[in-house]
Amino acid sequence: MAPPTPRLVVPVDVSKKPWEQKVPLHNRWHPDIPPVADVIEGELFRVEMVDWTGGTVGDNNSADDIKSLDLTITHYLSGPLRVVDAEGVPASPGDLLAVEICNLGPLPGDEWGYTAIFERENGGGFLTDHFPSARKVIWYFEGIYAYSPQIPGVRFPGLTHPGIVGTAPSAELLNIWNEREKILAETSHESLKLCEVLHQRPLANLPTPENCLLGKIQEGTAEWHKIANEAARTIPGRENGGNCDIKNLSRGSKVYLPVFVDGANLSTGDMHFSQGDGEVSFCGAIEMSGFLELKCEIIRGGMKEYLTPIGPTPLHVNPIFEIGPVEPRFSDWLVFEGISVDESGKQHFLDASVAYKRAVLNAIEYLSRFGYSKEQVYLLLSCCPCEGRISGIVDSPNAVTTLAIPTAIFDQDVKPKRLSGKQGPKLRRLPDVLRCSSEGHLPVTQDPSE
Repeated sequence: MAPPTPRLVVPVDVSKKPWEQKVPLHNRWHPDIPPVADVIEGELFRVEMVDWTGGTVGDNNSADDIKSLDLTITHYLSGPLRVVDAEGVPASPGDLLAVEICNLGPLPGDEWGYTAIFERENGGGFLTDHFPSARKVIWYFEGIYAYSPQIPGVRFPGLTHPGIVGTAPSAELLNIWNEREKILAETSHESLKLCEVLHQRPLANLPTPENCLLGKIQEGTAEWHKIANEAARTIPGRENGGNCDIKNLSRGSKVYLPVFVDGANLSTGDMHFSQGDGEVSFCGAIEMSGFLELKCEIIRGGMKEYLTPIGPTPLHVNPIFEIGPVEPRFSDWLVFEGISVDESGKQHFLDASVAYKRAVLNAIEYLSRFGYSKEQVYLLLSCCPCEGRISGIVDSPNAVTTLAIPTAIFDQDVKPKRLSGKQGPKLRRLPDVLRCSSEGHLPVTQDPSE
């Protein structure tokens, strides 16, 4: 007998706002956000998700929505889901929750996404000192492939994945998060070497009731105010998983998440059609609405058996990820290196972030020789299936990183050639795409010479 159709536990309607959904959504982590549904261990169930902004960004040629985006909304999540075994006993603190991704994709009828650069004064990105202005490109999906009118000559298969999968923190773990992040937020930028080159955003995003959405908890009540002032923002990944942005977490993958509260309270969101390692432009994947079809297994006592705390309490653990067998196959790569010396020539000690910044900048400079604007390349490297690596982290004083770009994503007319001592064939230039409009989109204008 064929297996049953996955049970839809969280439907979404992309024509409605996040707070108008039939099943309430949430955008904070807190142990007291109540579950919206129960799922049984071993059953196949379906969760639908709005894009991380809840439909704030439109399918159009203007980046005004990116420029003015209020980042206190991040991220709208589906859940929490209470996980129970066949006898109805919920997952318990100390268990591991194994979450298998059986299927995923865009929501039917909403097969498009976007990649963007935030304005420097509104979050910026990894290279905000080089690209301070808001930009946006739209991607359309053809089966497993994505293409963009704003970045012509490029088409690639997406490795679709959820940016966020996580369990709810306990009250104790939430207090640990808030205390350590408060200390960091109160730290001077000048005291941190990394912030000399990456200083555009707050060092941490502390709890705030502004734009707080807490699922079934009614806004304005005493309970809502208490939780809203305690609940952790969803921006960073933490011990509960959360916003890890692992691009290979696609079909067939498993996530082994620590359980901190009864029922685990599983939530997910921030669906990506594709992403490059690092998601460097910050709004840098191909962001979209989407669905996941999942199965859960409760591993009783699994935290103690399989996870080793790195920190002062047994709560200082991290999930384990098992990558699935499905991913694009590429054979030719162009690899760019970066070392921990910044653009001013200043030496940094084994700083992998500075080294990766250099690798990305080197790739942008090279690819911009083939008819693309640097903004286009920056956005492309943020969302295409490129591979980032820490190649060396022990040879003082330079950390060494690499960024590998699959050349098959480019059309033959614009494919970067292998380097050689001989003069290679002259590349046909793309139409003039070197200018960005004042609205922030990346127009293509016909080259009169063609």
